[in-house]
Amino acid sequence: MEKPNHQIRLIVFAILFTLFPVSLSSQTLIENPELDKKVKAFLEKHKNQWYDMNVPGIDGQLLFDIITENHYKSALEIGTSTGHSAIWIAWALSKTGGKLITIEVNEKRYNIALKNFEEAGLSDYINARLADAHTLVPKLKGPFDFVFSDADKGWYKNYFISVNPNLKVGGCFTAHNISERQTRYRSGQGEFLNYIKGLSNYETTVNSSGGGVSISYKKAK
Repeated sequence: MEKPNHQIRLIVFAILFTLFPVSLSSQTLIENPELDKKVKAFLEKHKNQWYDMNVPGIDGQLLFDIITENHYKSALEIGTSTGHSAIWIAWALSKTGGKLITIEVNEKRYNIALKNFEEAGLSDYINARLADAHTLVPKLKGPFDFVFSDADKGWYKNYFISVNPNLKVGGCFTAHNISERQTRYRSGQGEFLNYIKGLSNYETTVNSSGGGVSISYKKAK
């Protein structure tokens, strides 16, 4: 007698799970309802208070989605400000089992960010550095699978060149305040965007829903 279809599917799944247990289980996001509730409450409470060089919420959600959809775990942020984007990134990393290194040069903004990380319940997922990114970024060994650049725009290309050797294949380099029209100008953003778009081992698009985010996936070394 022929087995019912659902029984056959169960047998196939069992075989696949036996053969590929790591690859199947590694794609599962970590559930933490209490942390989710705390982060959501924090973001709602502060949603109209991110004036000091922070990203809009729609860009924070974009970064969150990129990380969770690709299951990235080792992230770098260049330019913390008071921590809005870092909170979105770290929240995503709490679901993948990862951690964020974030760098801020201004001590006042850095200290505010630390308080925000604590209030949001995400301090354990963030390694915040008070430093000049010009000197620190080239010293970081990584490897990283996700990078968000939101510091001085004239240095975007330099940050990318420093990080590129330590970005994993399949990883993603993102940058804020980017638009396609900047490719026509000699601004820091335009120089960066033209440079990364010219690399054959990167696939770059620009999301203009919020403040403008370039999204570059590394396809090969």
